[in-house]
Amino acid sequence: MRVIRKNAVFAIATVMCMVGMTACGGNKKTGTQGSAEAEAAAYNYTGQAPITDQEGVSVSILAQNSWYSTVDFASAPIIKEVADRAGVTIDWTLISPTNYKDSVMPMLASGTDLPDIVELPDLDPNMSYLRSGIFVPLDEYMDDMPNYRMFLEENPEIKASLTAEDGHIYYVPQTVVTENYQPCAMINVEWLEKIGKEMPKTLDEFVEVLRAFKEQDMNGNGDTTDEIPMSIIASNSSSYLYYMFGPAFGLDLASGFYADENGQVHYGFAEPEKYKKYLEFVHKLYEEGLIEVEFTTLTRDQVTERCAKNMTGVTFDFSWQMSQLYSAQYPEYTGEKGIMVGMPPLSGEYEGFYTARQPFANIFGVSADSGNILNAVRFLDYAMSKECQELYVWGMEGASYTVDDQGKKEYTEAAQDSLWLQGLGINPGCLPSQQSVEATDVLLPEWHVAVDKQLQQYMRNPWPFIYATADESSIISQYLVDITTYVEEMHVAFITGTASLDTFDNYLESLKNMNLDQILKVRQAQYERYKDANGGEK
Repeated sequence: MRVIRKNAVFAIATVMCMVGMTACGGNKKTGTQGSAEAEAAAYNYTGQAPITDQEGVSVSILAQNSWYSTVDFASAPIIKEVADRAGVTIDWTLISPTNYKDSVMPMLASGTDLPDIVELPDLDPNMSYLRSGIFVPLDEYMDDMPNYRMFLEENPEIKASLTAEDGHIYYVPQTVVTENYQPCAMINVEWLEKIGKEMPKTLDEFVEVLRAFKEQDMNGNGDTTDEIPMSIIASNSSSYLYYMFGPAFGLDLASGFYADENGQVHYGFAEPEKYKKYLEFVHKLYEEGLIEVEFTTLTRDQVTERCAKNMTGVTFDFSWQMSQLYSAQYPEYTGEKGIMVGMPPLSGEYEGFYTARQPFANIFGVSADSGNILNAVRFLDYAMSKECQELYVWGMEGASYTVDDQGKKEYTEAAQDSLWLQGLGINPGCLPSQQSVEATDVLLPEWHVAVDKQLQQYMRNPWPFIYATADESSIISQYLVDITTYVEEMHVAFITGTASLDTFDNYLESLKNMNLDQILKVRQAQYERYKDANGGEK
């Protein structure tokens, strides 16, 4: 097992491979490896462990190590259990997530000496690695991947996103929850009760609440000037404002691109009427002091501090933070009822919604020159099985969880220690794990779980992940970065008033001159391709 933390090691290895190809991978398809494939083919793998009846089978994997520096996935009990049940030995090359992309990209660029299974450094949106031929089309091995085949059948939208232009599927995904514990607005319900208001549901009701928060002594310290109606984190200031207010104006600004009910693709930041109305609304909030002046620099730690001092009325973040971070700052918080509580999305001319996350966290491919392809695809398939997913999210029965007479699982007292649980290998980033809502629920207070379930109905799928062709990639790389940068700069300028909304038409003209029309044509073509792969569904 190799645990690699420094980029320099890979840089040297890559140069050596390029100088001496026969030493670094040119001899992969030897007679011995050919016979290993034949032996693997003779075994009838059904999706259950083990994946082989041969002794001494090894599968090499390049993947991310844990974000915790004290945790090594190669020795984590959950991951060792997966390998033991599969009947194989894993030859790990694990790299810290902080420099994974920079370390792995040179290896993929050389295309040689790759392990059997590779966790990609990104989602390969432009099909760069896919077109290079270094990964096998997994759909040609579906007879050896019954668990993965079932997963794709149960998740047609994910299947559509993973289907490349040539119709093949090359990668196995690691997925996250997409309808629960998503970004949402949170409001101080103690302040809300103090002003005698119900939970706001519309923009007008929300503005009334913010004004009351600003004008009254909400924290009861005798000072009516230290209340901050709304604090939004700066690192996500643009996107969180998009999430919070865009839908009320009929816009999915969180995704940027979206398709209307007729399948026509739009760019929210270039919608003449809707986006201008959104900007006018948020600018008015800024002018009235209802949005924190420092919204472009505010950190999560600062928002947390404001909660601890009972100084802010509203924030926006992932639902997980409701109890785990923000409510926990208040001295009176006991865990029985929330203080910073998620609220329904705000409606305006349009009904509000929240934009959920993309389902993909990471993807895994099987090297085309592996010489061990059948064992590799079977191991990936077994790693996708429900049996393994139980291990990923719950760990080891008796150690990290127990099961009562009704079959309900609960984490043990030991599992309340996050570092211990991480050391066990919970939700490993090195395998195609799938996050579990059930396992998340048991970690949180009942009030939080109940609020999250209420918010689930408001979640809407984001713009789907869609592979770009070579021509599409060229257009996207040529224009979209500049467009996005300009849009983000002008978003802040319009809100703060450094750019007048009287110049909004000039802004739209600039986007046109930056070739937004060509980007929209690309997105429309991608969307049509995605719909076809999804059986015509939007």
